[in-house]
Amino acid sequence: QCAILVFEGLFLSDYNGLIQSLLYQFVKWHALAKLRIHSESTLNFLEELFKKLSQKLHKFKSYTCAAFHSVQLPKEKPAHQQKSAQCSETNSTSPESLASGPRMKKFHLGTYKFYTMSDYVRTVRFFRTMDSFTTKIMCTYS
Repeated sequence: QCAILVFEGLFLSDYNGLIQSLLYQFVKWHALAKLRIHSESTLNFLEELFKKLSQKLHKFKSYTCAAFHSVQLPKEKPAHQQKSAQCSETNSTSPESLASGPRMKKFHLGTYKFYTMSDYVRTVRFFRTMDSFTTKIMCTYS
């Protein structure tokens, strides 16, 4: 909820409205997802909200992200070089170009986090709310 105020006016006016709207959709989705008790109407609203959020995310990717040149952080480069070196050891292919400049980064919706958001309503219908169980691995010490 505070992020909207932090991002306000940070971008050019061409992009600011879309970013503010996207943040607002995320706030609404998160607030509904965190409810401890759901009814059929809240779940239906959450499904509709996710559809709107997905549309905003696709618009953000195609319009806003395309306008900005994003590169990896300096601390990401050693990890990338190490991964490339490991890949070249296991495969007989040549390693990726390890140019001195920063590597280009692109926003993509193919991450696990975005993928699982589409399953949230179905999961709540099947298991109930997410506060009723934990995903932590429990271990006992003898």
